[in-house]
Amino acid sequence: MDGLVRKSERLAGKRIALCVTGSAAAIEAPKLARELIRHGAEVVAYMSRKAAEILGRDAMWFATRRQPVTRITGELEYLREFDCVVVAPASANTIAKLAMGMADTPPTLVCIASRCSVMVAPAMHLSIYDNEAVRRNLLELERRGVRVIPPVLGEGAAKLAPVQEIADYVIRETSRRELAGKRVVITAGATEERIDSIRIITNRSSGRMGIALAKEAFYRGADVTLIAGRLALEPPRYVEHVPALSVEEMLEEVKRHTRGADVFICAAAIGDFLVESPAEGKLSSSEEHTLKLKPAPKVLEAVKDRKMLKVAFKAVYAAGMEDMINEAKSLLERQNLDLVIANDVSKGIFGSEDTETVMVDDEDFRAFPRMPKEEISYHIFEEVCRRLRR
Repeated sequence: MDGLVRKSERLAGKRIALCVTGSAAAIEAPKLARELIRHGAEVVAYMSRKAAEILGRDAMWFATRRQPVTRITGELEYLREFDCVVVAPASANTIAKLAMGMADTPPTLVCIASRCSVMVAPAMHLSIYDNEAVRRNLLELERRGVRVIPPVLGEGAAKLAPVQEIADYVIRETSRRELAGKRVVITAGATEERIDSIRIITNRSSGRMGIALAKEAFYRGADVTLIAGRLALEPPRYVEHVPALSVEEMLEEVKRHTRGADVFICAAAIGDFLVESPAEGKLSSSEEHTLKLKPAPKVLEAVKDRKMLKVAFKAVYAAGMEDMINEAKSLLERQNLDLVIANDVSKGIFGSEDTETVMVDDEDFRAFPRMPKEEISYHIFEEVCRRLRR
């Protein structure tokens, strides 16, 4: 669509019915439509009478460049073929109608008539959302296979899930989901080690790479656990987030959560050193101090013999291609890994939205030019899935 920056082709060729119902959160629907379009989708809007009063039909026309369906006619517009139906926002009234099989508005009729996946994203006052009847209706929809996207609770409201999160669910629902039933554990972010009670040793990792990998695994249908140190951004709500700030915490959580896992990706920037004797309280800033460092335990060492597909990242600094490949192969052999993703952190990739990497296995390597971390995550999981199919 003119004026929209394309984010990906993940929804290219997909037709999405966006059903907008009578909630104040209807004002978010044009943003959601445009986010889906940015990923390549064709979006058709279906609006209840109340939604059209709140939002106005022109807003959805401008967002989708298609006239929204606002009334039931003899043209059978509710029988169009779609790849996914999304009710966002879903009011308590519409949820009740869907649970009872009623179809007297364009959104409820297209949901009832559709043979594709249906998702609902509730948005309402918190006291309404907490009502036993509303919860029972949501459970009934889930029992029938409808995906309920949880609202954000706060300020007395069950707020519509973030637009990007809803788009992520749509991408997952319309993907091949080749990792459905698989457990994927990913580490992300920077670890921290105490110098004293207020000072730490850490590094510049933002955790963006680990979060991008977690999203990619989610898109492909996996159950995802993200074990994370310090992060520069919030992880998605749809992944299990396990905080682990220190190396020791990271080690224990990795050992615990990789039991029975199918894939483990170590993308965190885990510290190599611990302060031997962290001070209690605050060290005086007017005196000189000597820090004695000792080697930190290796997280990869603790899981090297576990039967799962293992991928690790290797950071090098100002190294040539040959040295980077050799270091990656050395790590691959020492820790019994399937893949190593090497990158040169001297090129400003810490905290950046893009990266430049080399993917190394025991036979070959593949170099990737600088690209967004979401794109390299796609290529990594293409290889992960290929290996799992063997």
